[in-house]
Amino acid sequence: MYDAVLFDVDGTLTDSAPGIFHALRDALAAMGTDPAGVDLSKYLGPPLRKTFADFYTRESDIEKAVALYRASYREKGAHECRLYPGVQEMLAALSAAGVLLFTATSKPVEVVTPILHEQGIAEYFRVIGGASMGKSRDTKTDVIRWLLARPELQGKRILMVGDRKDDMQGAKDCALDAAGALYGYGSREELLPFGPVFLAGSCPELEHFILDGETK
Repeated sequence: MYDAVLFDVDGTLTDSAPGIFHALRDALAAMGTDPAGVDLSKYLGPPLRKTFADFYTRESDIEKAVALYRASYREKGAHECRLYPGVQEMLAALSAAGVLLFTATSKPVEVVTPILHEQGIAEYFRVIGGASMGKSRDTKTDVIRWLLARPELQGKRILMVGDRKDDMQGAKDCALDAAGALYGYGSREELLPFGPVFLAGSCPELEHFILDGETK
């Protein structure tokens, strides 16, 4: 059904919540904001600047919080994640079938690349696509558009896979089909309004949909 698949990372390939929560708490505390009682789960997935805009109005404060988060995440959080069950097998099967694989994550490329190497899945991706460290490529839509300009994807049937509304909105903005990963951080209620072509409860289900157009 598809020649290429763009994968979100957090909540789609990796369960990275513990590391993200630790870095968010560290950054908020360093900024003088008490993280106790804050529902951090809503910030699993969205770009960092969008996240910290919920707490601070001044651009300088948002940029400072982003820098504090990245410092904490680089030291600890990046190593506090694991692959979801079946991710390695799914990527291997898709790659063996000739499907072109890319990541499309809100994490900066410089941040996500060592994580994918550490988790042993970097080799499956034709391009590790992500945000820039600055604002030039900051949203999921920006990341997807950047990837779609690559020559490898011209004329291809492309699927975006993610677990949050930002993934679905990015796919919609770029006129791509989207599949939702219900095993991640988003809910059916969050994803359904965007009209995903499939909602996967597991990686094996997602693999079979991509290869066969059906669930296992």
